[in-house]
Amino acid sequence: MTRTQPKIIEVDAKTVKEIRERLRTKQLRDEDYEIIDAIVGSYAFLAGTLKNNKESIRRLQKLLFGASTEKTDAVLGDKNDPTTSPPSDEEDGPEATPPTDPENDPSKRRKGHGRNGVEAYQGAEKISVPHESLQPGDCCPDCENGTLYETNRPGVLVRLVGQAPVDATVYKLQKLRCNLCGNLFTAAAPEGIGEDRYDVTVAVMIALLKYGSGLPFNRFAGLQGHLGIPLPASTQWDIVHDNAKSIKPAFEELIRQAAQGKLLHNDDTPARILEMMGLRAKQAALAADSVPSPAKEQTAAIEDSAPDSGKKKTSERRGMFTSGIVSLCDGHRIALFFTGHQHAGENLLDVLTRRAETLQTPLQMCDALSRNTPAELETIVANCLAHGRRRFADVIEHFPEECRYVLEALRVIYRNDAVARKQNLSPEARLRFHQTESGPVMEELHTWLTSQLEQKRVEPNSGLGEAMRYMLKHWEKLTRFLQVPGAPLDNNICERALKKAILHRKNSLFYKTTKGAHVGDLFMSLIYTCELCGANPFDYLTELLRHADSVATNPHEWMPWNYQETRRCETAK
Repeated sequence: MTRTQPKIIEVDAKTVKEIRERLRTKQLRDEDYEIIDAIVGSYAFLAGTLKNNKESIRRLQKLLFGASTEKTDAVLGDKNDPTTSPPSDEEDGPEATPPTDPENDPSKRRKGHGRNGVEAYQGAEKISVPHESLQPGDCCPDCENGTLYETNRPGVLVRLVGQAPVDATVYKLQKLRCNLCGNLFTAAAPEGIGEDRYDVTVAVMIALLKYGSGLPFNRFAGLQGHLGIPLPASTQWDIVHDNAKSIKPAFEELIRQAAQGKLLHNDDTPARILEMMGLRAKQAALAADSVPSPAKEQTAAIEDSAPDSGKKKTSERRGMFTSGIVSLCDGHRIALFFTGHQHAGENLLDVLTRRAETLQTPLQMCDALSRNTPAELETIVANCLAHGRRRFADVIEHFPEECRYVLEALRVIYRNDAVARKQNLSPEARLRFHQTESGPVMEELHTWLTSQLEQKRVEPNSGLGEAMRYMLKHWEKLTRFLQVPGAPLDNNICERALKKAILHRKNSLFYKTTKGAHVGDLFMSLIYTCELCGANPFDYLTELLRHADSVATNPHEWMPWNYQETRRCETAK
């Protein structure tokens, strides 16, 4: 059936409000009927288009406004739908317990109230304030018999003060001139104040705001200008670019250690680099107009300037991506970011080329796209179960019963994994637990999915049919957690890591050059690795820059999880 696109009529908000008012009072005018017919037709066209594209209104809402959660209760509506959760006997009984007031009941009090204890202010300056008139050992002024002693729990007062992210101090050095010989005498700068205009903490603060929090250079420059301490966007770039060279050895060491990991997650997200986009236009012009060889050499020089550009198989590719790789190595989680023409699988291949040959084949978690796997290197691939689950969550409005069955089955799997995580089971014990508790559930689900398609109870090309075929096609990799110790259920840890790149893209839109993309990847990798390891990224990057020579010589001693011990050893020397 061919669906005719509705007639487009421009209507402002005031006209719609007036029509709705006349509709409520049943006093419609003749011209109102045409507008109402167009609105209804537009709604029918939109609903039909969404249905044909196997999308639901809920999916459209998620695309427009974002989904707050994809938990089973939220997708199925169990919490708010009385038909899916019958009331308990206590609620129906005459002597039911009255509801408690969440404000007075500590167990029911809402978490996340926004207040922090004094222990949360790790970076605050600590000042001890002695009593204004009394000291330990003095006689008690009240009873006049006891002796005062200092308690282990002092009174605490937290005071927060606003200031510019990058502060400045102006030193006016006094100058004296002899009125006879004319010699000039200038006061010496305070100790520790050199000729360098910018302290290393300035570069760290700019990098944290730009690559850790997504604040663009020009927006940061505006904020600094409002606070009377100008810091132009071009100056910010010069600062982070110059300091990136000092911490690059730590980034290279992160890559080397990530390659030794037992489990690696990877995925990618779209990105933009203006220099590469301009290069594509030049290449198209060269092909069309046969521009002489000097221009070809110029475009080749731009392409060669990209760090680790990996021109193998990417010279004809138009797309640009930021790949995220999260490696679990020796109990540490390492995050890496790479931006350019290469897909996630190609970037993972570049990382794994640094892997020791004596190590076993690594376990890889990704979604089912072929571009996520390194073609020239063997890995034990596990696919993301959350991706398969999401396909059923997207079509639940059209197929509620079938989708409910699948989501309820997968809820059991995730609940079992939470139990194993809570009990801190070893990879081998977790595997046996899943095989016992989750194996029968997944086997029953596989049988049900197969029968639905074989008995033609589901249209194969519908949204539900495609979701079922996806699950069955990748079943072995989706159930890798039942076969290999330590195999995760999903790729959520890498999805969360890519939010750093997405936040940067959302606010800054693009990188200008490949060099800028490389600097962004470097800082973003170090910052997010600190977050994963529980280290302070500001303190860590500051120490890397202050000990740049030692970092270049022994980068393995300056990782987020051991740099503090190395710093103590350096100070002791």
